[in-house]
Amino acid sequence: PKTGTMYDPDAFRRTHDKILKAIGAEHIRFHDLRHTFATLSLKSGVDVKTLSGALGHYSAGFTLNTYTHATAQMKQDAADTIGGVISQQMR
Repeated sequence: PKTGTMYDPDAFRRTHDKILKAIGAEHIRFHDLRHTFATLSLKSGVDVKTLSGALGHYSAGFTLNTYTHATAQMKQDAADTIGGVISQQMR
């Protein structure tokens, strides 16, 4: 309900835990979803400045250093891109 008051964090955590259990998902902290959101946003092309603002961070550097993580696929894509550039230069 929109009462203008904050949710009780413990009640929120308990609800989150119940949902995870009900769907058979492994336990993750609710806060970890911020990291997932940040990583997937960058992977999807959202610029880091916009993402940083959406997360309420004071700088894009903080967002990059703290909240985003390179996935295995992102690392592979980077390697493939550089490999393609090197191949082109060697022709």
